[in-house]
Amino acid sequence: MPYRKPRKDQPPLPQWKEDLNTVHKSVRARVEHALAHMKSWNILRNCRRKRDGVWHATRGVAQMRNLAMTG
Repeated sequence: MPYRKPRKDQPPLPQWKEDLNTVHKSVRARVEHALAHMKSWNILRNCRRKRDGVWHATRGVAQMRNLAMTG
């Protein structure tokens, strides 16, 4: 969870908190992009939710994406 920006009457965030917010932002962006790719492939939308079907579909998409990125 990122650190919130202080109000105007409070001192600014320390540098280490800003650095952690930057790392958090980059990790979150990667996760959001991966979810967007899965949605665009209609895998999660069309997958029936019985037992661990979603888990298998998610794992397969993540593996295909990793293979595509490593080339």
